[in-house]
Amino acid sequence: MLSRLGALGVAALLAGAIAPASASAAPGSGDRAPTVEEQRLDRAAPREILRRSGFDGLAPELARALGKARSYDQARRLVVREGGELWRRAVDRAQGRGPARGDLSRDDDRPLYWARLGMARELRQWEPKRFSLGEEQRARLIGALERTSRGQDSVRFPGSDRGPGKGQRAEGHRVKRILVTGFDPFTLDRDVRISNPSGATALALDGTTIRTAEGPARIEAVTFPVRWQDFTDGAVERALRPYLPRVDLFTTISQGRVGRFDIERTNGAWRGGFPDNDNVSRTETVPVSDPASQPQWTSTTLPYKKIVEAATGRFPVYDNTSVTEIPAGGGAPVVRPGGPTEGSTARAGGGGDYLSNEIAYRATLLRDRLGLRDRLPGGHVHTPVLQFGAENTDPATGAVTDPEFVRNRLDIIAQVRGILRVAASES
Repeated sequence: MLSRLGALGVAALLAGAIAPASASAAPGSGDRAPTVEEQRLDRAAPREILRRSGFDGLAPELARALGKARSYDQARRLVVREGGELWRRAVDRAQGRGPARGDLSRDDDRPLYWARLGMARELRQWEPKRFSLGEEQRARLIGALERTSRGQDSVRFPGSDRGPGKGQRAEGHRVKRILVTGFDPFTLDRDVRISNPSGATALALDGTTIRTAEGPARIEAVTFPVRWQDFTDGAVERALRPYLPRVDLFTTISQGRVGRFDIERTNGAWRGGFPDNDNVSRTETVPVSDPASQPQWTSTTLPYKKIVEAATGRFPVYDNTSVTEIPAGGGAPVVRPGGPTEGSTARAGGGGDYLSNEIAYRATLLRDRLGLRDRLPGGHVHTPVLQFGAENTDPATGAVTDPEFVRNRLDIIAQVRGILRVAASES
């Protein structure tokens, strides 16, 4: 996930980024026109990604099935089923199960993203013939698609067939439980071909087991949209609250700087306004419940020293302590390399002032409000920027994939797995 622009050294990533357009209505607002995000489906690269992954038929299949629905309840069951199947199909593809149905690398996260948007657009424009559909009902259908196709209702830890449960024992060890999150691709108006390594990591690791020094650990993953409004509406808290009391480790993951991993030490309560995937900007204090008790800063409880010291992969890993604050008493924002000072007001966490910082802030604030800070390791991992090969950098003429692009994504996924192995061994 893109962080604070200059400070995270990704200006090159955003070269040529367009100014925010007038955004179409947010999902569920009553506007039946496709959102800005959905309108990108008509570009050549998304169509090619869908075709070359075999995901191009999923939106039309949903449209045909909806045409047979005789009631809202029937339509909702259909959407829940098809959304869940989309997530399972993407996870299976990423983990090598079943046919690839195309020549794109299996680790690619983009088919899931574009197929979900296609299905959402079908729902937004659907006119039932057998019953009336109110806009609030339509919004609930789109919300059900979002949750199910992001794995948010299919987290399964050992010891439970439904939702969170107690860990089982395997080979003399209790099975630890790890929850991770990823993001959709973003900055798509700069380059619509973009993939997000955090989303690819979520697909690759969901439901897998890693071996740690303390025994096996089961990983479950969910993903989130790159949209301010979803976060304002509490999407992060709804998805994570059922599981944080029952996991042994969690980390939110997003894309950060070129050529490096960062373990973000501190998260700030500030939105810096960079446009989201609907080209909507927000510049404000992060809106949360009970704002009267809202802290300006939250901190990681991941074992960052051990992670930084470990040999987890080819990219260097840093303990990032820098923040931007307004000092107590006011004044201009100041960069503090060693972290925030007492009484200061947040203007950027270590992970910046975009949605990567915000998901880390929300997840760690939820940890603290649940009374888990002293016993639950959790925080944020920023991955390297996923780059195309040197001969494939022009969005106007470049291919949707290349060997270096795939190698970089696979190496990032493998290194996240290594980081989780170290973190779980220390938890």
